Amino acid sequence: MDMKRTYYFSGMLLSLILTAFAFKGQSNEEDYPFRNPDLPTEERIENLISLLSLEEKIGLMMNSSKPVPRLGIPAYDWWNEALHGVARSGKATVFPQAIGMAATWDEDNHLKTFEIISDEARAKYNEAVKQGERGRYYGLSFWTPNINIFRDPRWGRGQETYGEDPHLTTRLGLAAVKGLQGNDDRYFKTHACAKHYAVHSGPEWNRHSYNAVVSNRDLWETYLPAFQALVQEGNVQEVMCAYNAFEGQPCCGSDRLMMDILRNKWGFDGMVVSDCWAIDDFYKKGHHESHNTPAEAVANAVLTSTDLECGQSYEHLLASVKQGLITEEQINVSLRRVLRGWFELGMFDPEDRVPWSTLSYDIVASAKHRQQALDVARQSMTLLKNEKETLPLSKKLKRIAVVGANAADSMMLWGNYNGTPTSTVTILDGIRKKMPNAEIIYEKGSDLVDPWVRHSLYESFLTTKDGERGLKVEFYNNNALKGKPVRTLINRLGIEYSNRGGTALAQDVNLENTSTRISGVFVAPYTGEVVFKAHANDGYVVIFDGKEIGKMAGLEAVRGAEYAVQVEKDKAYPVVFEHRQKGSILTMGFSVFKKEKADFTDLTKRLKDVDVIVYAGGLSPQLEGEEMFVDAEGFKGGDRTSIDLPKVQRDLLAALRQTGKPVVFVLCTGSSLALEQDEKNYDALLCAWYGGEEAGTAVADVLFGDYNPAGRLPITFYKSLAQLDGALTQTGDEDRQGFENYDMQGRTYRYMKETPLYAFGHGLSYATFSYGKAHLPQSTIDGKSPVQLSIPVTNTSKVDGEEVVQVYVARNNDALAPVKSLRAFARVPLKAGESKMVDIEIKPDAFQFYDEEADGLQLEPGDYTILYGGTSAIAELATLLIEIY
Repeated sequence: MDMKRTYYFSGMLLSLILTAFAFKGQSNEEDYPFRNPDLPTEERIENLISLLSLEEKIGLMMNSSKPVPRLGIPAYDWWNEALHGVARSGKATVFPQAIGMAATWDEDNHLKTFEIISDEARAKYNEAVKQGERGRYYGLSFWTPNINIFRDPRWGRGQETYGEDPHLTTRLGLAAVKGLQGNDDRYFKTHACAKHYAVHSGPEWNRHSYNAVVSNRDLWETYLPAFQALVQEGNVQEVMCAYNAFEGQPCCGSDRLMMDILRNKWGFDGMVVSDCWAIDDFYKKGHHESHNTPAEAVANAVLTSTDLECGQSYEHLLASVKQGLITEEQINVSLRRVLRGWFELGMFDPEDRVPWSTLSYDIVASAKHRQQALDVARQSMTLLKNEKETLPLSKKLKRIAVVGANAADSMMLWGNYNGTPTSTVTILDGIRKKMPNAEIIYEKGSDLVDPWVRHSLYESFLTTKDGERGLKVEFYNNNALKGKPVRTLINRLGIEYSNRGGTALAQDVNLENTSTRISGVFVAPYTGEVVFKAHANDGYVVIFDGKEIGKMAGLEAVRGAEYAVQVEKDKAYPVVFEHRQKGSILTMGFSVFKKEKADFTDLTKRLKDVDVIVYAGGLSPQLEGEEMFVDAEGFKGGDRTSIDLPKVQRDLLAALRQTGKPVVFVLCTGSSLALEQDEKNYDALLCAWYGGEEAGTAVADVLFGDYNPAGRLPITFYKSLAQLDGALTQTGDEDRQGFENYDMQGRTYRYMKETPLYAFGHGLSYATFSYGKAHLPQSTIDGKSPVQLSIPVTNTSKVDGEEVVQVYVARNNDALAPVKSLRAFARVPLKAGESKMVDIEIKPDAFQFYDEEADGLQLEPGDYTILYGGTSAIAELATLLIEIY
């Protein structure tokens, strides 16, 4: 990889290694006022705008910003991800997926996590500066956090959110923004971005054409509060507009969302960036088709204040100006907001002016940061069931069975939008390390969704006969495998690449018109049958030992196929997988395994003498995610059509129950599952989410009592899909209509009147807690000043623990208002037998609900109920009646 890129300036003989806006020693710096860090930012912006041609201005308004060499401005890419750790730019600390971090209910520690993430981001940027690397994923703008409301468990991207509640989402979203952007008076540490604005939470399959329709009450009480808070309280610097349409207009061109609410009502003066290729949806056939031509579409997007486009449609702005659809000065309005980001991130200024410029690369994935990943993983562990105090397990156990496809899967633990950790502790690893003197019996049992056991043989791949472990992956920026690869990698983890969501397959690889060659040598670990599996959009070829064994094209290639071959132990077989991209969407995978039919009868016989069975199952990011194609039971297009546990896992749990041994279910998931029908088949249920690089240690700590769990659900676990009001239980297209209904009535704990399997806010502990009568200074309040609620909480057990104190508000005598809404919470440590008075401030906006006349949230005089306790379940909450005058 050539990391040095040299640019020559007119009249200069000196070659410079340029970086992403770090300019050192340039003789013409003082020639332009925009380079003077002592001038006011607005003056610098105006100077730079005056120097740019229209073409140059347009080139600076796309995420892959075009260089302006004559002014010393190189290319720059605004696109970067940091959902739960810096992603897609080499090693990083990988924290639990966002939904797992939400289960911690710990705002302060969430802030600490994102301070670490932004430290790593700056350190990686500083290193890129030294290396002259300024491509995608090496900049300082992070399209995080995802603050959409997880209204329906079928949504594949719900794992990226902080759950179903607007208040919890708001508080954690604010912590993420503050941690990313820093607290310097002049410079932002990085940019955060509130996404996806707004009324966006699936379905994935039709997001480029779907029109969301909601009531004004749902808009203001559910879908907008977190965005408003991040804009007005968090000073978030970027907002990303969503793919879908709202009230008939694409979100990135929505007069109401973008102009009336975001710019005018909320006063947002930061940058709006489109979701990737969302502007294409304005005019592409089969998408929104709200505009006839690209020139009309891009003009409308800019006039509606979408400042930066992720994509290339803004290249048509030249045509828009020529056709009189927009003026250059109207383009300047958006450009000013883009340029302000450059200056306020310090990318034009000397290093000694900018904090964090000395952060070195050696802090990335450091021991301190990995410890924080472990701390957060422990905090996220959510104990949902513990019959007869099955947990914690005794450390005197002699034989422990660990069963399940998720037990030894490291990549599953990373979630989606993930970085690459330096190491990962699987659940099996964690248990083995915790119990070195016990016999640990590992059985995969079955795959997650079908009745087979596929034992991966990926470690049998070498790059060459005598080379290192893994496969060589060569990417080309043409679809003919011609010339020199633009990027060559050694893949030791497993071949699964996708450009879904606009993700490049690797650094410097184009999103379209590519080809890939994957090659290596398979050294057979045994004599017998080995199975290769391949899939890819457009088509692929698999060559084994010099012979073509697989070739597919079209839809069949997307689904892929398995190819069985006979091998001899220790013999080396050259293997090649080739793919040529024709369309814009690309996913491809290639794997090798030993395949056996799952036999639960034999399995249970092998487990007859164990002391306990730990089953690690659930879902994986390969089964739920962003707009991907999954051809498996209950999964389609990244979303789920069923919220049941896959049948093969239900059958496996039933078989494990027949052993008569205690069964502990460690559930890995990014969403809730309908487990009522499976409850009889396990004694304890621990939700471990996608717990990041240290998940295995955290799981083992909880299972064996070295950490007392205190995670709480950020989502409702329904008994069945039928409990979602308006949701249909049929399969096929009819099923989608329940999912596509954005009406909140009947959805989430706020509107649900039935009893779920596990309520929002639910989570058990090895300790027990009791609540005394809460105290308010008065029962009649003015609604203008914060009030202090004091709640006595006692740890009534003999073990130390943490309780998550939750405060809800209900508006009485309003049939359309939520049943209750979370308004405050606190994670409180309590020693065995200790009592504390927990003081929680309730702000006046806790009593604001939708008012039709104001078309927004309004505080109305009347009667309200404050509910408090350790869950949202009404039966377990104490109440206080208050009146606001």
